[in-house]
Amino acid sequence: MLSDAEIFEKVQLVLVDALGVDDDEVTLGATLEGDLGAESIDFLDIFFRLEKAFTVKISRSEFLPDALFSPDSGFIKDGLVTPEGIAELKKAAPHFDADKLAKNPKIETIKDLTTVQTLVNFVRNKL
Repeated sequence: MLSDAEIFEKVQLVLVDALGVDDDEVTLGATLEGDLGAESIDFLDIFFRLEKAFTVKISRSEFLPDALFSPDSGFIKDGLVTPEGIAELKKAAPHFDADKLAKNPKIETIKDLTTVQTLVNFVRNKL
């Protein structure tokens, strides 16, 4: 079993290669979109590279179940994630810091939760 430090090193290499950022920019607290400049299309490349680096199979919906945050899910009301939605996020995607979302449940806050630490947590759970 890999340690979190070993997982981080591999995730860091993946993000440096996929996003063209410097390795010192890839810290555990860095957000993928805001700090590292990832766009939607980059996530496909990142997941592909993570699959190769860790010999696992990853789908984007496994990382962040889109159904949780669709308008029809019942987990969004007036632009806020409901307490039920936060509870469901904890179950479906335990790699995310759902408690942080609970403090600021605006739906757009979710992109700020997608950090390097989130990826490390996700890979650890996959392994």
